Amino acid sequence: MLHELQPTPGSRHARKRLGRGPGSGTGKTAGKGHKGQNARSGGGVRPGFEGGQLPLFQRLPKRGFKNINRKDYAIVNLDDLNAFAASDVVTPETLLGRNVIKKQLSGVKVLGNGQLDKALTVKAHKFSKSAEEAIKKAGGTVEVI
Repeated sequence: MLHELQPTPGSRHARKRLGRGPGSGTGKTAGKGHKGQNARSGGGVRPGFEGGQLPLFQRLPKRGFKNINRKDYAIVNLDDLNAFAASDVVTPETLLGRNVIKKQLSGVKVLGNGQLDKALTVKAHKFSKSAEEAIKKAGGTVEVI
């Protein structure tokens, strides 16, 4: 029964209560030893620090190139456009409103995956050739913003 479920004995441990008197075994210095960097509040070294030796992440070769001007497009497939009524105007704002896309990013790109059954006016930043042909074939219009 759900109300009788319990963890297996020995699988759960009580947390170590530090600085609670000499009888506890972790009183006084609370398990941090005497003085030194690690005994101090906020003490210790940053992640990746190897005591002055050149850290691993600096020793490894760097590869690749990160384009700071990269444009990421929100992707919309033809299948997603079937959610709209015939002769609707589909814009990035209406796509956001219907939760077809989560973010507009650098713009919206329409790809030709799936079938489009309705004549729609689609306004987007980019279109694939197949998407453009499919929209026009269904009787709709394509408008690049």
